[in-house]
Amino acid sequence: MKYYLVAGEASGDLHGANLMKALKTLDKDAEFRFFGGDLMQAEGGIVVKHIADMAFMGFMEVVLNLNTIMNNLKLCKADITAWQPNVLVLIDFPGFNLKIADFAKKSGLLVCYYISPKVWAWNQKRVLKIKRVVDHLFCILPFEVDFYKTWGMEVDYVGNPLLDAVSAFSPAANFLADNQLTGKKIIALLPGSRRQEISRLLPAMVSVTEQFQDHQFVVAGAPSFSAEYYTPFLNQKNIPIVFNATYDLLSHADAAIVASGTATLETALFNVPQVVVYKGHPVSIAIARSVVTIKFISLVNLIMDSPVVKELIQQDASPKNIAAELDSLVNNTDYRAKMLANYDELDVRMGKPGASAKTAGLIIKYVKERASH
Repeated sequence: MKYYLVAGEASGDLHGANLMKALKTLDKDAEFRFFGGDLMQAEGGIVVKHIADMAFMGFMEVVLNLNTIMNNLKLCKADITAWQPNVLVLIDFPGFNLKIADFAKKSGLLVCYYISPKVWAWNQKRVLKIKRVVDHLFCILPFEVDFYKTWGMEVDYVGNPLLDAVSAFSPAANFLADNQLTGKKIIALLPGSRRQEISRLLPAMVSVTEQFQDHQFVVAGAPSFSAEYYTPFLNQKNIPIVFNATYDLLSHADAAIVASGTATLETALFNVPQVVVYKGHPVSIAIARSVVTIKFISLVNLIMDSPVVKELIQQDASPKNIAAELDSLVNNTDYRAKMLANYDELDVRMGKPGASAKTAGLIIKYVKERASH
């Protein structure tokens, strides 16, 4: 069968790659075209557009890159029409993907959406559009099932694909030696995978290094960028950057400073105490604060429905506040132990691996059902 997948950022690339792997296991004749990244490319198929040219986060950032986004939409629609897949699989990235879903639905294609748009956070009326343009929605957060029920929508809960990625991870035996990281305890810096995140967050992250002389700071580099891209944000400090090795880094980290996003949950799954930071364009943040209805921004806190990890947003993500929280994480034994105990409860709520295989099985089932009618 022919599968067309659309992912627009690093987390979508990860989940898309694992889904492709599962689809190939169940369908030996699987063919893929996709919008995605390096991980999806490694699974085979044809990459039509790389995520490096797609990920814009925030209201102002979208406005400033509107021409690029419109061209990407036009390319995606034309390529889907030309290839005529058996199914379209959209992965998160709702601003872009809901427009593609609308187009595909009108074209008579089967539309599957993997990783629900976070409509429970703001603009809940978008559920009405999802009901109209998506045939099958696969949710990865436990509370989403009840949320969609309140809107009269049945969804498939498949578990969280991050559990698949973490369980499949095998540590590199020589990671520390290969990156000259022997000796000091490590503090991992995860500044995100988008240009805007890195440029706004990394300088604040590295500004605290002098206060933790007994630790080694290491940046998890996004695969879409080179080491040279990070240099201006390191304030002339000799801080190593590792690429395609975030899980290796987390498996050795004593603590972490993490950009809000999927990485906060990954960090928790590796049992690394963390402080979550986020900075956006002031206009974007002002708009978000006026429409967002949730109490937290990190997935850890959202799933637990309590402030398990500290969230420092906008002006609160200052070097002083980051340093104070990091000090508690590495030096306050009770504080650290409480966070790790909450991580244990998080593990229970997250359940077991298997989301990718379950989603792949459902997609194939729904394609066959459509074909038999």
